[in-house]
Amino acid sequence: MDLYEHQARQLFEDHGILVPRAEVTDSSKEAREIARRLGGRVVVKAQVKTGGRGKAGGVKLATDPAAAELTARQILGMDIKGHTVGKVMLAQPVDIESEFYVSYVLDRAAGRFLAIASAEGGMEIEEVAATRPEAVARIPIDPAEGVAAAKAAHIADTAGLPPQTVDVLVRLWEVLTREDAVLVEVNPLVRTTQGQILALDGKVTLDDNARFRQARWGEQKSAHDDPLEAAAATKGLNYVKLDGEVGIIGNGAGLVMSTLDVVAGCGARPANFLDIGGGASAQIMADGLSVILSDPAVKSVFVNVFGGITACDAVADGIVQALETVQLTKPLVVRLDGNNAVRGRAILDGRAHPLVQQATTMDGAARRAAELANAG
Repeated sequence: MDLYEHQARQLFEDHGILVPRAEVTDSSKEAREIARRLGGRVVVKAQVKTGGRGKAGGVKLATDPAAAELTARQILGMDIKGHTVGKVMLAQPVDIESEFYVSYVLDRAAGRFLAIASAEGGMEIEEVAATRPEAVARIPIDPAEGVAAAKAAHIADTAGLPPQTVDVLVRLWEVLTREDAVLVEVNPLVRTTQGQILALDGKVTLDDNARFRQARWGEQKSAHDDPLEAAAATKGLNYVKLDGEVGIIGNGAGLVMSTLDVVAGCGARPANFLDIGGGASAQIMADGLSVILSDPAVKSVFVNVFGGITACDAVADGIVQALETVQLTKPLVVRLDGNNAVRGRAILDGRAHPLVQQATTMDGAARRAAELANAG
C-alpha cells in the first residue's frame, strides 16, 4: 500500500522528523489561500504515486499566491506516467546547504532490512549508484536489533552523512516498524543554511498484510495507481513500476537493488523492481514474466538469481515451465549463480528457447540485457 507524499510526511511528523510547513488541496483557488498562509512563496508539488514528477513538470516554484493559483491550475489534471494529478501539495521553500538520501527497505530473501544511504541526495539513487557506486552505502539491519543511536551513527558514518542525521535515522526506523512499512525513503533529506535537518520529500510503502491496522488511510483504492502494479498485487508479487526498458526479476531486495544499479551502469534503465524472494516456482515465474511483458516499454528481461535455499535448478525448472504458459515476446537474459547453478544452466540449455540467453556473471548479463534493450 503506497502512500502519497503528503501522507508520508504526516508519518514523519508523527515520529518527530522535521518537514517544511505544507498543505494539500484539489482546488487552484484554495492554492492561492494556502500560499498566502504559508508566506506567499511556495513549492507546488503534484501528488501522484510515481517518480519523475519534477521532470514531468509536476513540481514548480511559485513566487506569490497568484502564481501559486496559476501553477496549481496547470498541474491539477496533468498526466504523469499514467497517473492523473488530483491533488497538489504547497510547501514552504527552504534554503538548502546539503542534500542526502536515506531509506530502509525490506530484503525478503535475506529475512532482514537494508539501510541505503548516500551523501548525494536530490537525484535518483540508481543514477548515483551508476555514476558513483562508492557513494551509496548499503548496511544490513537485523530486525531483532533494529536501529538505535549506535547503529544509526554507523549508517551515517558509512554513508558520509553529518552527525545531525543520526536522530532522523533512528526516527525513520520507528516509522518503518511502528507503521507496518516495508519501505521508507527520504530524498532529499536536507541540511538548511540554518543547520536544520528536514525531510523534503518522502516515500512510504505499507505492508498490505497490515491493512487492518492502517484504517487511518482509508481504503486506499488507488494504492496501486499503475495498472501493472495493480495486476502484480493481485498475484501477490512485490513489484514496483519504474521508467525504463529492461525488465528485472531477482530473488531478494538487496540483489534486485544491485541489479538495478548494474543495469543503469550499462547504459539502460530498469523498467521495474520485482523481488520474488525465496520462491521461484513456475507459477511465480509465469506471473512475473506476464506482468513485465505487459509493459510496452520493456525491450528485454533480466532474470538474476542467486541460489540459496531455493536452488538454481528449481529456478530453471520454474522458468522452463513458465515458458509453456507465457508467450515470450522479448529476449530473456538469465544469470544463475550459487546452489546448483551448473545444473540450472543445463536445464535452460536443454530447453533451447530462441529468445532465452544465459550469462555466468551479473555484469555480463546486465550488459547483454542492456544491449538487447537498446537494440530495440
